[in-house]
Amino acid sequence: MAKERGIYQVSLKLLLKNNNGEVLALKAVDWGSFANFYDLPGGRIDADEFNVDFSEIIKREAKEEIGNVEIKVNSKPVAIGRHLIPANMTSSGKDIQILYLFFEAEHLSGDIKISDEHTEVKWLNLKDVKLEEYFISGILEGVRMYLDEK
Repeated sequence: MAKERGIYQVSLKLLLKNNNGEVLALKAVDWGSFANFYDLPGGRIDADEFNVDFSEIIKREAKEEIGNVEIKVNSKPVAIGRHLIPANMTSSGKDIQILYLFFEAEHLSGDIKISDEHTEVKWLNLKDVKLEEYFISGILEGVRMYLDEK
C-alpha cells in the first residue's frame, strides 16, 4: 500500500531585527491557533506566487501585516518549523499543516503599523526572554532552531 504524503501550506516568516538586535513579535488576536501568544511577520505563499522570489513574497506579507516599512531580507532561510491548525479552527473543517521558512531581515526605516490580525507589537531580545511565554508550535520551533545556529 502506498504511503499518503503530507500536504503542507508554506508560510514565510521574518525574524525582523532592529538596530539593537531585537526581533519584532506580533501578539495574535484572542482567537485562533496563536491566541494569547506572539507570531512573527509573514504569511503563506499565494497560489499565483509559485515563481515569485521568496524575498518579494515576504515583503508583500510584511507590508500587509506591519505597514509600509523598508526592510532588507536575507534571501537564505535560517530556520524551519511546523504548525498545525486543527480542523475545528478552519473554514474547511480539515486540519491545515503549515511549513514555516524563517528569514532574517533588518528593519531599515518606517513605523510599524500592525494589521487587524495582531493586537500588539514587541521588540524582543530572544536570548533574554523565556521563549515559551511568547511563542508556541512552529514559531517556537523555528526561533529555537535559529538561536541554536547563532
